[in-house]
Amino acid sequence: MTEADAAVTESVQATARRARAASRELGLASRAQKDQALAAMADTLLEGADVVLAQNRVDLELGKENGLAESLRDRLTLTPERIVGIVEALRELAGLADPIGEVLRGSTLPNGLRLRQVRVPMGVIGMVYEARPNVTVDAAGLSLKSGNAVILRGGQAAARTNAAIVELLRQAVAGTGLPADSIQTIDQYGREGVRALMRARGLVDLLVPRGGAGLIQTVVREAQVPVIETGVGNCHVYVDGAADQDQALEIVLNSKIQRPSVCNAAETLLVDQAIAAAFLPRALGALAKAGVKLHLDAEAAALAGPGVAWDTATSTDWSTEYLDLEMAAGVVDGLDGAIEHIQRYSSGHTEAICTKDLGRAQTFADRLDSAVIMINASTRFTDGGQFGLGAEIGISTQKLHARGPMGLAELTSSKWICLGQGQTRN
Repeated sequence: MTEADAAVTESVQATARRARAASRELGLASRAQKDQALAAMADTLLEGADVVLAQNRVDLELGKENGLAESLRDRLTLTPERIVGIVEALRELAGLADPIGEVLRGSTLPNGLRLRQVRVPMGVIGMVYEARPNVTVDAAGLSLKSGNAVILRGGQAAARTNAAIVELLRQAVAGTGLPADSIQTIDQYGREGVRALMRARGLVDLLVPRGGAGLIQTVVREAQVPVIETGVGNCHVYVDGAADQDQALEIVLNSKIQRPSVCNAAETLLVDQAIAAAFLPRALGALAKAGVKLHLDAEAAALAGPGVAWDTATSTDWSTEYLDLEMAAGVVDGLDGAIEHIQRYSSGHTEAICTKDLGRAQTFADRLDSAVIMINASTRFTDGGQFGLGAEIGISTQKLHARGPMGLAELTSSKWICLGQGQTRN
């Protein structure tokens, strides 16, 4: 390790130690105190919106000059309307029940010991993400409400935007009497800072990577602290032979084009061969009209109407999270064919079925092992806010304590409290 790298490691560890101290105060804070801080964060962010937007414009210009992908520029972009949405999410979060202290289980043993298992904060949460300033606010708000301190690494592309946001949030929190170090950033330490965060065993209780497949896999592979793997979203929509085709078309279009740069956008369309001749020409035409680049198997290509451009779908296309106006589409041999395809290529995020046959819908839900199954609804609903969880810190695609959209409860652990009256063990 070079002298410069050692200095970065020490700085990140010092940040984590401050976060640990802040987390101890937050863990004892009342709901009223935390909700007051969330309200102050919302007010301060709204008041400082001009500063944030000015820094965001600088980041966007630099991103364009540096060839930042269009999908990432979309995620990076803030507007007055998006800031209002972020602020409203903070206010909604303040209105949610405090998970800390919730009794999960309780009993009295035959020897008279009274047991309770209660929710407690994780402690210190690390967030590693890229070009998503909304995540800066969501992670800070969710962490504070659940009694956790958070260390943020939002990436170089959004460095100026995130710095402005973090400074405003820290001011707001400190103004309510809670520790400013509840919210910290290590963007200034670059990639070596991320490596130091991933090695901060004993100082960081949970690390959540959120972004593209490369970022997530790097963190999962290299981290020495506990990690929750989140949301590479190779999401599928299957249109069954028993589907309401008009409804299915609306679901397909919304799943793909409503906001293509996010992890819950659909990347693959599968159509039952029983209705492919009727449904696919309409669907492919509508997708092409919306600017979607299509990758088709032979059967789907044969049904593409005149003027619909396409190329041949490869195994890579079936596996790709495009995060753009791009989609793979194919014809399958009914429900079994759809399930077989999804089991082979899915990332375990969200799968949707369009069908009027509830038996087939139940089979689809039972046999597929993704975090979320949608029945006659857009994949775009896989979202903490849409699920009523408030904001989300990420969408977990693994099977440990958290799966799917991660809200307040998923940022907690538990402990046992045992009340005795002098009992001793024989």
